[in-house]
Amino acid sequence: MNIKDTTLYKLLIALIVLVSTFALFGGIMEPDSALYASIAKNMVLRNDWVNIYVRGLDWLDKPHLTFWLAAASFKIFGINAFAYKLPSFLAGLLGAWYLYKLAKSIYSEKTGLISALILLSSLHILISTFDVRAEVYITTFTLAAIYHYYKAHQSSFWHIVLGSFFSACAIMIKGIFVLIPVFGGFIIYWLLTKQFKQLLKLKWWLAIVLIFIFIIPELYTLYVQFDLHPEKLVFGKTGISGIKFFFWDSQFGRFFNNGPIKGKGDISFFLHTTLWAFLPWSILFYTAVVNLFKKKNRSNLPPESIMIWTSAAITFLLFSLSKFQLPHYILIILPQFAIITALYLQKLESKSLKVFFTIQNVLAVLITLILSLVAIAFGFKNNYLAITILVVVLIASFMVFKGIKTETILARSTIISASLMLFLSIFFYPSVLKYESGMEAGNWLKANYPQAKASVLMYPDAYSFDFYASGDPKYFWDYEELDKFKGDENLVIYAPETELPKLKKDYSATVLKSFEYYHITKLTPKFINAKTRPQLLEHFYLVKLH
Repeated sequence: MNIKDTTLYKLLIALIVLVSTFALFGGIMEPDSALYASIAKNMVLRNDWVNIYVRGLDWLDKPHLTFWLAAASFKIFGINAFAYKLPSFLAGLLGAWYLYKLAKSIYSEKTGLISALILLSSLHILISTFDVRAEVYITTFTLAAIYHYYKAHQSSFWHIVLGSFFSACAIMIKGIFVLIPVFGGFIIYWLLTKQFKQLLKLKWWLAIVLIFIFIIPELYTLYVQFDLHPEKLVFGKTGISGIKFFFWDSQFGRFFNNGPIKGKGDISFFLHTTLWAFLPWSILFYTAVVNLFKKKNRSNLPPESIMIWTSAAITFLLFSLSKFQLPHYILIILPQFAIITALYLQKLESKSLKVFFTIQNVLAVLITLILSLVAIAFGFKNNYLAITILVVVLIASFMVFKGIKTETILARSTIISASLMLFLSIFFYPSVLKYESGMEAGNWLKANYPQAKASVLMYPDAYSFDFYASGDPKYFWDYEELDKFKGDENLVIYAPETELPKLKKDYSATVLKSFEYYHITKLTPKFINAKTRPQLLEHFYLVKLH
């Protein structure tokens, strides 16, 4: 690879990272992001890093590390949205760096740079800088573990330690199933290349032991909060073991759909999820996968490639067979998808190069057109400015980058992703978040009634209010509990419209402010359309009792 290519790829990576930073200054989205942020907030307010509480009740679902990272950031930067998003954003950059290192070690520096660029510019990675959950952390930690174990496979003992550390971090984000993408690829690679002795080598068994040592903080906290207190009511039952839930119910229980948290599975779910989540690279990726089934296309690749493909394949299959499926799970194997796509891109020539040159250009135009239509339909305050920026960026990408070659495909596609990110950061999400009434109400209450005792009445999903309102808002599960606070003049309640008549009649409640609400992570055409949007909006109120 010449210096010019290296510089171009690095500049494109810098561009996509730069535009992604805009998302750090937006709001926190309901439900999961706001829930996790409120948990971390309570850790700091209570100065309790062992027990996880949601609205004063013991909470058993995700392990602790996501909340520890956010809480540590709150300690440094204060309790705000930027502090919550920053650790995940930095983890994403670390993941891109590890992807570069892994692909460079197995293939070449060019493959490493292209892979990192593809990952950082894929749609679901971009969206995850707005809607921060746990998956970016898992993606980075599993990728880091794979890289260090790959290096340990060659020699160094310290890579075993680091690989086990990052494996443990991934487990303390999501659970024991994350070891499947970490070790699954290695095991199949060893079996297919007849390296059976690797399975018996002491260093790999040491790696397992180290993983269990490194997850002791998680096991300790679960034991203290739950196993020491069998009298606690969790999932409507007593005698719940936090450690058993961690190793079994939260993982195998979800896969077999016989645990306390259930879902509905569709074997094709992740096939169509990948189509949009990996844009603008998904068509290239699917073609690359089909291309891998031909033996001649695999013959010139290093045998370690098996590790990459099989890690992605078994994880994808596991997700597809599971009854509990969410779109953001696909993030975990996007790095492997990026490598597969990067390898295929570099092999394109003559007719196939022209085909994908055309496909990516059509995608660029379609994305620009769709975003422009969204801007018009939604009715942004500056919708024509948004359209102008989109069109100017599209035209500039065609004028600056010319010629039917791989570099042009990469540059134009990345610039369109950067354009999309600017659109989301500056126009789309700021407009949409106005309908997250919990955030709007929490901020309004903090600004206008700083001494108020914030509370929520019988609406379980108001986690953004929990985060943005001052202190730790109290949650009222019924009116009997509310009656105990009837004479408290500082009490301000965040309540849905359904409860307003009773609050006015029985509690002489005064409405301080009303807010429009929509579940913004479930966007529909009717919501996007300003004319039909009012039909979908719910209303929430801040009320004061007398």
